Amino acid sequence: MSEPAFLQALQRYNDGTAERADLKLLTKELLKILVAKAPGHAVEVRVPPYGAVQCIEGPRHTRGTPGAVIELPPELWIDVALGRTTWADARLTGKLRASGERTDLSGLLPLVRA
Repeated sequence: MSEPAFLQALQRYNDGTAERADLKLLTKELLKILVAKAPGHAVEVRVPPYGAVQCIEGPRHTRGTPGAVIELPPELWIDVALGRTTWADARLTGKLRASGERTDLSGLLPLVRA
């Protein structure tokens, strides 16, 4: 992680002045942390348009849509990854879509306290 760039982007996010580049940087860095914390290929986490990763141990898929998929917008991803929104509250927004086994990330969150 490019810590100074991450912290600067986070400050702009906190100030409400984040631009697309800031959302992209925060999204990608937080996804990297998730993969480091829960390596594997059983669950695909998608944060369009900035990134998608596979994580969590379990069956690996090789073609098409994986059996377990989580998709959410960048701002919601950043908020849950930082512990500003709980996984349960994120699901209640209707903006988080999760299907398949192992798609409850609450035990892995927050990834970073900022």
